[in-house]
Amino acid sequence: MTDTAMLVPMTKRNLVPTANEDDLPRRYADFATFCEAVDYAAKGKRGLNFYDPRGTLIRPYPFSELRRDALAMAWRLIARGIRPGDRIALIAETGPHFAALFCGAIYAGAWPVPLPLPTSFGGKENYIDQIAVQMASAEPQMLLFPAELQGMAMAAAERQGCAGLAWEDFVQEAAAETALPQPKPEDICFLQYSSGSTRFPHGVAVTHRSLLANLAGHSHGMDIAPADRCISWLPWYHDMGLVGCFLSPIGNQFSVDYLKTEDFARRPLAWLDLISRNPGTTVSFSPTFGYDICSRRVSSQTNVAERFDLSRWRIAGNGADMIRPDVMQAFVNTFSDAGFKAGAFMPSYGLAEATLAVTLMPPGEGIRVELVEEERLSGCPRDLSRPARYRAIVNCGVPVRGMEIAIRGESGQALTDHHIGKVWCRGTSLMHSYYRDTEATDACMVDGWLDTGDMGYMAAGYLFIVGRAKDMIIINGKNHWPQDIEWAVEQLPGFHQGDIAAFALETESGEEVPAVLVHCRVSDPVERVRLHDEIRDKVRSITGMNCVVELVPPRTLPRTSSGKLSRAKAKKLYLAGEIEPYKLAA
Repeated sequence: MTDTAMLVPMTKRNLVPTANEDDLPRRYADFATFCEAVDYAAKGKRGLNFYDPRGTLIRPYPFSELRRDALAMAWRLIARGIRPGDRIALIAETGPHFAALFCGAIYAGAWPVPLPLPTSFGGKENYIDQIAVQMASAEPQMLLFPAELQGMAMAAAERQGCAGLAWEDFVQEAAAETALPQPKPEDICFLQYSSGSTRFPHGVAVTHRSLLANLAGHSHGMDIAPADRCISWLPWYHDMGLVGCFLSPIGNQFSVDYLKTEDFARRPLAWLDLISRNPGTTVSFSPTFGYDICSRRVSSQTNVAERFDLSRWRIAGNGADMIRPDVMQAFVNTFSDAGFKAGAFMPSYGLAEATLAVTLMPPGEGIRVELVEEERLSGCPRDLSRPARYRAIVNCGVPVRGMEIAIRGESGQALTDHHIGKVWCRGTSLMHSYYRDTEATDACMVDGWLDTGDMGYMAAGYLFIVGRAKDMIIINGKNHWPQDIEWAVEQLPGFHQGDIAAFALETESGEEVPAVLVHCRVSDPVERVRLHDEIRDKVRSITGMNCVVELVPPRTLPRTSSGKLSRAKAKKLYLAGEIEPYKLAA
């Protein structure tokens, strides 16, 4: 078999997207393996649909065609000597090639490993470093990538010592039909590095059983209806895009329309245009910043009622970063005339270590908040000389089917409602392990429970998240490990390990920006300004944002009893004015 139908350009005229409704009875991911899910979805009329930057359909891809191509990919992999348990690294470009390769690797018994696309910032070398380090963790047999990334992808593959091949070339290879391995539910299905540090990557190993349990749990939680259709611009190397908007439509048999992430970034309102054209009911998720961008892009002269029809947007999911109620309200204010209903918002909480979803707000309940005194959030006693300050904490919903949540104190004791503590969860959809990292796995998984590292509280069965995992910095929905920022600055001349503390700061508008405190050993005012600008540019190359840079005297940054840098204490001291930065010359 040498079927190359995937490569043949399709004319845009007469293209019809895959169906919303189907005669195939829906099954809510009640399969033993993901291969069975693909086999079943292929019996129906639904599928994936890919659009160009202007929202024009360029490739309908029914699940039947996806299965056909995935089997051919599996046979090609086996012909190349790929065996069950081998890892196959894939650059996660939104399109039919990645979809078929991902499913094909699973059919072959291999573990697909989605890797990110390059961003518009950071540069070529940073991208090569990022994917090379993740491959060093996963140890893949092959790296498959779109041809336009050949230079960077091959540089990373050569550094890792694995084969690299453009998928346009791979699909030209012979695909002789051969017997496929039969996976078991407890077998690993894929590795996920969605929020892994480029310096200390953690590959989350997800089994078939865990994946299908989560797909079933969140589809029941969303109450997927016959006419529902997913519309997404989320990247496929992140768990919300990969699991929620690629694997879930297969496991639960509903059609989905895709804009590439980079196309959304350039023309965010194309997302809402696509939703407006959907003849069914829409299910679409985004981090908070996606809603914010759309609200800001609408000019005061735009008649939203004429341009958009958002009346059938049934579920507008929120996840992947801290949910800001002011942004959600601004979106309602901007688009209510186009039929958008506030009750469509569905706050959620999840993490890759739980495959995806841990909690979802029940459909129709929308955004609900509680006002919590900042003293409760920080754990500090209130200064009675100052007026009380409150923060709006968003209700993230109830546990999905098969998931339990417990809030525990510092000594591990269970806490009752409205008491803030560490969020733990337990359920079938928890990860198998961190790949090849027993120590990290044992540190967060105890007696079947996962320590999420996040802080929150429960109230009448609903979860409220008040803080993020450990020291993670999330900017515009993207996770940044502070170690990566600190390490990058340490590479500049004159710095040592422990000279830099990185964390997030909240601005007066509620937005978050990265901040770094840096030990400065130079006294020349002009040299300090030059150093400040160099550090700012380095951090921007990593995060894509301008940041707060403060030069502080040597030995200023606090350390723990074991001698490690304490970022949390450094942030606290800085905000309290107890760390005094140098003043720079104008």
